[in-house]
Amino acid sequence: MTADRFSHYDDRGKALISKAYDIASAALAEDLRYDGSPFMEHPLGVATIVSDEIGLQAECVAAVFLHETLRRHPDTDISGWDFPAEIMGMVEGLNKIATIKPKDTRLEAEVYKRLIVQYSTDPRVTILKIADRLEVMRHLEMFPGLSRERKILETLMLYIPLAHQLGLYNIKAEMEDIYLRFAEPEQYRSITNKLKATEKDREQLMEEFIEPLKKKLSDAGIKYKVKVRTKSAFSIFNKMRKQKVPFEKVYDVFAMRFIIDCDGDRKEELAQCWKVFSYVTETYTPDMDRLRDWLTNPKPNGYESLHITVNIRDNCFIEVQIRTKRMDEEAENGHASHWSYKGIRHEETLDRWLTSVRYNLEHKMDTNPEDIPQPPDNEIFVYTPSGELRILPKGSSMLDFAFSIHTNLGMRCTGGLVNGKAVSIREKLKTGDVVEIKSSKNQKPSAAWLDFVVSSKARGKIRQAVNEAFYKKAAEGKELLDRRLKNWKLEFPDDMMAEFNKKNHFTTLHAFYAAIGDGSLDINVIKNYIIDHDEMVAQANAKAAESAQAAAAERLQHARENGGAGQDDIIINAKNLKGLDYKMAKCCNPVYGDDVFGFVTRDDGIKIHRISCPNAARLLDMYPYRIQKVRWAENPSTGSFQVALKVIAAMEPSVINCVMDTINAFKSSLRTFNLVENNRIGTYEMTMKVSVPSNTELDKVVSQLRHVKNVLKVTRL
Repeated sequence: MTADRFSHYDDRGKALISKAYDIASAALAEDLRYDGSPFMEHPLGVATIVSDEIGLQAECVAAVFLHETLRRHPDTDISGWDFPAEIMGMVEGLNKIATIKPKDTRLEAEVYKRLIVQYSTDPRVTILKIADRLEVMRHLEMFPGLSRERKILETLMLYIPLAHQLGLYNIKAEMEDIYLRFAEPEQYRSITNKLKATEKDREQLMEEFIEPLKKKLSDAGIKYKVKVRTKSAFSIFNKMRKQKVPFEKVYDVFAMRFIIDCDGDRKEELAQCWKVFSYVTETYTPDMDRLRDWLTNPKPNGYESLHITVNIRDNCFIEVQIRTKRMDEEAENGHASHWSYKGIRHEETLDRWLTSVRYNLEHKMDTNPEDIPQPPDNEIFVYTPSGELRILPKGSSMLDFAFSIHTNLGMRCTGGLVNGKAVSIREKLKTGDVVEIKSSKNQKPSAAWLDFVVSSKARGKIRQAVNEAFYKKAAEGKELLDRRLKNWKLEFPDDMMAEFNKKNHFTTLHAFYAAIGDGSLDINVIKNYIIDHDEMVAQANAKAAESAQAAAAERLQHARENGGAGQDDIIINAKNLKGLDYKMAKCCNPVYGDDVFGFVTRDDGIKIHRISCPNAARLLDMYPYRIQKVRWAENPSTGSFQVALKVIAAMEPSVINCVMDTINAFKSSLRTFNLVENNRIGTYEMTMKVSVPSNTELDKVVSQLRHVKNVLKVTRL
């Protein structure tokens, strides 16, 4: 049988087909179809479509027989088959597609179409599956009611669009008509009967239409050919439904297409098309309301053509399409192909793959196997135990799958089953896996999960949960510290807290409070630190007060003896800021390099102020006799100055860390920090004291802070 049916192949091809046929006929010998006929008729019918109607190679025909063998008898021993790898690759792809069981094809047609394509690592697999479905549709009567309805719907939503995109127009049209015959039997009978009844009229109209135009076009020297087509019953049905008109009002049931052989430039092409248009409209009465000029203004996808409907006699209308050979090739094979402008949903990567398949189909798939294009592989398709299909990014884990089902399930996921095998939450999934989630109410999200999840939903939800847990612990820690400080009757001012955090490597206040909240920082350590610090400060203050009083008395006496403040410059540097001679004024916090002056106080020695100090004008005006000229040493000793800054920023949690990181990036350190939230306008107001060696370094800090994302304003206090 195979020798007669597939005799057009060479000896090698016939041998492959015969070997595969023998394997299938032996394995399927006792299998029957729904109507009691031998099941072997199905693969034989598919193989004939592949061979005679589509024209694929012998390898494809052999793959059909082997696929049906393994689909019906998956335990078959294939160790002795010895077929080429490309045949077995196609068999594997077909077997995977056979496992697809759409739950609701109408809602998820695009998803399942993409899954079919992904299983087709060899492009011919998709074509073989379409041939398989065509054979099923041709024998649809034998299937039970529910099975028949499912196959009808799958064909409409999956296989007809795929056949269309691959340019298998005859197969597409046949499947559409079969669909209509079973889905809308009354409409199908009505349309087909009317087409049969008017067939002779259409043949007469064709001759009548072309005859008067032949001479005119020939005399004008226009080279052309005419394509004549009658719409399929399904296309007519769609037109009637969309336009809400009866069969008689569908004007393009019968269409004529003029394809002009024109090698000139675009200007010449347009001239030739319009010339043919003029001859048609001179000969027949046009319906100008139905003129579609896609020559002057091509469609966005590049489609170019001129459409007009004409009345040739007695309200008998024919649609006429006019285009050049180049335009026709673009419309049929290029980026403006028919499926691109019929409203079929598509995506760029998938379209490129389908276009490459179509090209190879038209060239009989004679390319090198290594050059065969691969389908898009940036996604995986997995199933829930109930058969629901889920699309995930390539590289997704069990945890990504859990989050795709529901956020709460992802948060509590502890692992699960993949194809019945127990796995951890880190398990990477692949297309076709059946995945079941295991969860526990005690499971909590962890920042470590971010190391292996890839889906944006999972990453976003995990970050949100981790941040919420962190800030919750920080709030609990702050509340606990405030309560204990009140009980201890101790104070923990901002500058002391900043010193403690720096010493203990807490980069943010939230990290400090969170450590208290989760117990990693013993709160009694803070209590001991405050007590020790207060004792040290008390001793230092007593000694400084005694020294300051003596120094102030000496300086004041010197000023009185000389009728005012001394006029000799005092040289100051960054060393001994707590010395006997001078101190930095806290109202303006001078920094090495600032323009400054000295003011002789009554009780606290000389205070160094900035010229821009808010109090400078008053001191200079009212107490000129207390003003002392001072200047900075040219080479300051190692030291530091505290500067007060105010930063206004948009209310984004990340901006706080960014501000602190910026400060620590320079020769500066954060001494105190206070944060006020303004919920009314959505801003943070951060006031802080920063230790810097000079105003040059301060300028760097301020400049960089102003460039931090979400920072609105930076002010030196």
